[in-house]
Amino acid sequence: MRLLIIGATGRTGKKLLSQALDLNMEVTVLVRNPKKVKLTNPNLHIIQGNILDFDKVKEVVNGQDAVLSALGHKRFFIPTSILSKGTEHMIQAMEEQGVKRFICITSLGVNDSRFKLGLYYTLFVIPFIVFFYFRDKAKQEKLIQKSKLDWTIVRPGQLTNGKKRAVYKHGAHVGNYILTKMISRADVAHFMLSQLSSTTYLHKTPGVVY
Repeated sequence: MRLLIIGATGRTGKKLLSQALDLNMEVTVLVRNPKKVKLTNPNLHIIQGNILDFDKVKEVVNGQDAVLSALGHKRFFIPTSILSKGTEHMIQAMEEQGVKRFICITSLGVNDSRFKLGLYYTLFVIPFIVFFYFRDKAKQEKLIQKSKLDWTIVRPGQLTNGKKRAVYKHGAHVGNYILTKMISRADVAHFMLSQLSSTTYLHKTPGVVY
């Protein structure tokens, strides 16, 4: 399978990349700084570019079987459109070139999963720390849901750096209104890659937590 990973130098993206290569997939990554990709593998193709450059996105989408997005940033305290604009470019490029399968990470707490990250996130972190970030995630989700792609939006709980267990809860009803449920980045990557061979969550927004 030929796979494009967006956000491959982020903490979740690194897990996606290493696990995809372990599965002998042919992986292309679009990164602003190729030096941040520490892995070497004959199946790995590193392309320098920016998700906000539509022509470059169109170039790397060409010929892929699927696109996985772990796009993120750390500009939490200012209004941004990096997630939504970058996702809009991915969608447009995929629709133009007939690449259908798109799996994207957002978060519990976004849109109709509001409140499911527990009280601490609902009452403090989301409104005061990541308000603009989550607002852009909400817009990102809506763009995906309106697209013609075979999409799955993955909504993890609070991310940790724990090891891959390959055992976790997933579906429409995971999360908690009071407690914050966790999930490792490694297991989010495992779940995303498992969706490449599954239609269970086609056009759905499963949460994933322990």
